[in-house]
Amino acid sequence: MDEGASMLFCCPRMPRMFIWLCGYGRCFTISKKDLLINEEIREKEVRVVDADGSQLGIMPTKQALALAVDKGLDLVDIAPQATPNVCRIMDFGKYRYEQAKREKEARKNQKVVDVKEVRMSMNIDTHDFETKANQAIKFLTGGDKVKVSVRFRGREMAHTDLGRALLERFRDACAEVSTTDKPAKMEGRSMVLFLLPKSSK
Repeated sequence: MDEGASMLFCCPRMPRMFIWLCGYGRCFTISKKDLLINEEIREKEVRVVDADGSQLGIMPTKQALALAVDKGLDLVDIAPQATPNVCRIMDFGKYRYEQAKREKEARKNQKVVDVKEVRMSMNIDTHDFETKANQAIKFLTGGDKVKVSVRFRGREMAHTDLGRALLERFRDACAEVSTTDKPAKMEGRSMVLFLLPKSSK
């Protein structure tokens, strides 16, 4: 083992494994894909980390591979950017399984934000207005974004100010659970307003 790179620490509790080489002052992250294993490793010599995280030093790649085979494990090039490459003796199949499991868990915990649309006409009555406002409040409380639109028909295009006032009234009705994403604007023959859940700001 050469001087200045005598220690190596692994942190298996992290989502991905991090390797710190003392003396080099660099932190290497195990690549998520395209890892070279066993006979795919073409370097003549590599720095080897044992399965328990202990430093085995620099050795010929053939010797490192033989050690991995003796343990019934794989030799994995985890830091090809290092000089020499850092290889770890590990159960590669188990590593990939655990990585896939972590990624699946992360996807499951992600909140997918949908955009729900509430449409109104210029002559909407009070009951329908309240029903649509309550519907929007339900969407917003559930964490979704809401697109509120007012459709102008025929001569109503000459009174877009009334549509804006209707959207502002709708915004005020949902103010307790929402914030305005963008000011109301025209999209074709409709004026739209986007509301965000308060928690997203």
